[in-house]
Amino acid sequence: MDDCIQVLPITASHVVAVPYPGRGHVNPMMNLCKLLLSKNSDILVSFVVTEEWLGFIGSEPKPDNIGFATIPNVIPSEHGRASDFVGFFESVMTKMEAPFEELLHRLQPLPTLIIYDTYLFWVVRVANSRNIPVASFWPMSASVFAVFKHYHLLQQNGHYPVNVSDGEKRVDYIPGNSSIRLADFPLNDENWRSRKLLELALNVIPWVQKAQYLLFPSIYELEPQAIDALKSELSIPIYTVGPVIPYFGNGHIDFSNFADHELGYFQWLENQPSGSVLYISQGSFLSVSNEQIDEIAAGVRESGVRFLWVQRGENDRLKDICGDKGLILQWCDQLRVLQHHAIGGFWSHCGWNSTREGVFSGVPFLTFPIFMDQPLNGKLIVEEWKVGWRVRTKVKEDTLITKDEIASLIRKFMHLGSDEVRDMRKRSRELKQLCHGAIASGGSSETNINDFLSHVLQSAKPEL
Repeated sequence: MDDCIQVLPITASHVVAVPYPGRGHVNPMMNLCKLLLSKNSDILVSFVVTEEWLGFIGSEPKPDNIGFATIPNVIPSEHGRASDFVGFFESVMTKMEAPFEELLHRLQPLPTLIIYDTYLFWVVRVANSRNIPVASFWPMSASVFAVFKHYHLLQQNGHYPVNVSDGEKRVDYIPGNSSIRLADFPLNDENWRSRKLLELALNVIPWVQKAQYLLFPSIYELEPQAIDALKSELSIPIYTVGPVIPYFGNGHIDFSNFADHELGYFQWLENQPSGSVLYISQGSFLSVSNEQIDEIAAGVRESGVRFLWVQRGENDRLKDICGDKGLILQWCDQLRVLQHHAIGGFWSHCGWNSTREGVFSGVPFLTFPIFMDQPLNGKLIVEEWKVGWRVRTKVKEDTLITKDEIASLIRKFMHLGSDEVRDMRKRSRELKQLCHGAIASGGSSETNINDFLSHVLQSAKPEL
């Protein structure tokens, strides 16, 4: 199959964007490109994806200034990614470089800049060999980056590998972070898969310092400690470029853009009291055991709380367990749902995309992290920002949380008469205003984006 390469005017600034091939990485990279274009319409973007991913997103709406450039399907299919995450990760790190280099050689005009997902470290090697400036786009929180950058301190202090029985123990020697439970460190358990993933993840960090810029999909005011620590340690410019989500004015829902299947659940939300619905999503990639899902569903039913649950597969079975107080969907427009006045809480796996969307929408969390950076994001939500509660309060992760525990927690969490809940919702609204202020004129993210663009566009174009 021929590469889908956009031919661009020679006068335009040409940005090549290279996301990691996963939905949680492709979406924020695309949102970043759209954000940059909203600031400068002279930029033209070549968005690099595999042929499989072009099939997934090729028909999705995007600005005319963004064109797709494809490389062959040299990595395993997205459909099997969760079943062999280590193998998929290794393929991405070893098999995409050569076809990307070949593609880059053919792209015209010459790239002004390459923005790459930090996990695709080989982009730096290719770009540096051609004197093309590169911006590393870290897809997680700045706090997690700081943890990965200083993971060696766990080994130096005798805390790695983390013993599950010591998970409640806290360490306070990671720059940019307040004290962290050992249980909340990324990839903290002792199985070979986590060890291998940790090794692969840590290997990408040194390459960031060979890039020319580092971008975080975060807001400075949310993570000032981590951002300041990293700025003091790294010699390259660091920019927090905001939530990098497709936000829209005043959180208003425009029903004219909705398909019939979307209108159904929004019409249902319109008929629910303000702040009464618990939105549940455990993400689209990894999940917990079927036994735990059944306990969550039974707990939701026993709680008597209204709910909107997004869960792929087995929807009929879950509907039978959950009862008729809510809806179970295969998919929804999550950001628009979180913006709806009926939503009063967000049961979340705490992926960074979901965390940003929930904070931006001013919704408190029930945190139920599964993997990777999610436990540390949950720690930010519960301990730093104080806009959520933990579902799992015990460190030991192989214990089942029962329906009775879940029902009790949900009832308390959604009880508007509770002073604790009212205070948490108030803090959530304040955090929302902080986020909106950061992207407003003169805000920290708005200023950072403009500064980054100004620096990039004023730089001389590279020579191949």
